[in-house]
Amino acid sequence: MNNMKQLGDQFAQILNGKAKIKQNGCSVSLVRSINVLIQGRPSHSILPVGISFESLDINGNALNLGEITLLEQEIPNFMRFAVEQGLIIGALHNHWIFTQPNLMYIHIQSVEPPLAFARKVANAFTTLTSFPIQEMD
Repeated sequence: MNNMKQLGDQFAQILNGKAKIKQNGCSVSLVRSINVLIQGRPSHSILPVGISFESLDINGNALNLGEITLLEQEIPNFMRFAVEQGLIIGALHNHWIFTQPNLMYIHIQSVEPPLAFARKVANAFTTLTSFPIQEMD
């Protein structure tokens, strides 16, 4: 477990977040700082960025997963950058209707060392209009 904590802390540090260690992996919760209205009402709870790894094998590879809230105009550059780095786009969809601006949620995944995945995700964040920030407790 100590090695998992150390790996999780390194994973979170790359993403500028805080690690939440689980028995079989680690997750980092971030949020986007975007002014959003749903049905004309302000909302901050619909802007999650979740990056995680689990099922670490003896070779150091894990199942790496991410879900990132994107503005519509961010989709082409983020998606291209992610795919160029070898990440799989598992889904691109909306969660909410009647939002202003329109938001989409992209799911990315890979099987590789978690720190390599975290670096790729952090690099892909550079295509966004605002970096995801650590979620406040």
